[in-house]
Amino acid sequence: MYFRAIRLPKTPKRTFFLWGPRQVGKTSILRLLYKDLPQINLLKSEEFAAYQARPELLRERVLQNKWSSVVIDEIQKVPQLLNEIHYLIEEHQVIFIMCGSSARKVKANHANLLGGRALRYEMFGLVSRELGEEFNLEQMLSRGYIPSIYDSDEYQLLLKSYCADYLKEEIFAEGLVRKLAPFSRFLETAALGDTQVVSYETIARDCGVSAPTVKSYYEILSDTLLGKFLPAYALRPKRRQTLSPKFYFADVGIVNHLAQRGSVAPKSTNFGFAFENWVHHELCAWLEYHQRTEQLTYWQLTTGVEVDFIIGPMSCAIEAKSSDRIHSDHMKGLKELQADYPEVGRRIIVSREPISRRTQDGIEVLSVADFLKQLWSDQILR
Repeated sequence: MYFRAIRLPKTPKRTFFLWGPRQVGKTSILRLLYKDLPQINLLKSEEFAAYQARPELLRERVLQNKWSSVVIDEIQKVPQLLNEIHYLIEEHQVIFIMCGSSARKVKANHANLLGGRALRYEMFGLVSRELGEEFNLEQMLSRGYIPSIYDSDEYQLLLKSYCADYLKEEIFAEGLVRKLAPFSRFLETAALGDTQVVSYETIARDCGVSAPTVKSYYEILSDTLLGKFLPAYALRPKRRQTLSPKFYFADVGIVNHLAQRGSVAPKSTNFGFAFENWVHHELCAWLEYHQRTEQLTYWQLTTGVEVDFIIGPMSCAIEAKSSDRIHSDHMKGLKELQADYPEVGRRIIVSREPISRRTQDGIEVLSVADFLKQLWSDQILR
């Protein structure tokens, strides 16, 4: 089992949710950290059937056994349990540790998610810090971040199965979409647009559905934690800017499969897209695992000039460039950004250049190794 960088309390003093895509290791880490606590796994048919038929069974078991803390796996399978959980928290101070891969059904039945009575953690696929010396950038950009797929020579078959299971179990079987064929076409189109600005109308034309339907499909991806929107930086704009969000899939291996890329080769266009997805993945995991409060955004003028990532209110601007030779064209976005926002902090290009350097106008070209070292040691905002 890989070391995981997420920071969960060793002895929980408050109920919390642990969300994350399927197969990223949520169940494994909860079993490891809380092996002495009673475990309820709603993926087991008999437990699912029992609690779905009688949600009050949870209250009966907790009080009868005098459990003070309980682990519940895949809570979204029986969202009605949250009524009982709410009662047990309020009246008996029971602590619940719950994980799930989809907040959609929970939100539909309990929009407040216990009304602020529970903390929220999010778990991602593998990041560089967890792999240590086993980290291989090219392997990660081809296979993705799911632990069981990253280290398998049969990763393409596993990715195919993952996507098929996701469609069958998480989407269609849960009744999140009425027709599977249009959603399947949408997934392929959305994968081709990974890391790009979202245009609901354009994708709707490509998929043969309405723009509102496409928007709802993206919401499904977001709620099932298969991807994230990246909002545009819109504070005090000096020139006309793009305000629509970008969308990043949670796993680049899934993107490669859906977009029929296969393995991505260095110096190819697809390698560049995958590299940007990976930098986004590392940044999101760092922000979450280190409990940072800064928002991650992007900046783009309507002319197309852009900067991939902005951390906080111009604390740091980052461009992801997979090239092993950075030149002036790669720096245009960072230069334009400083012209509009002179207060911007560090301006960084993450690249495959082997040696980090600093240009005359203050742009830092960081190697992958130096970027990761600074990121995970909390030095990226210095």
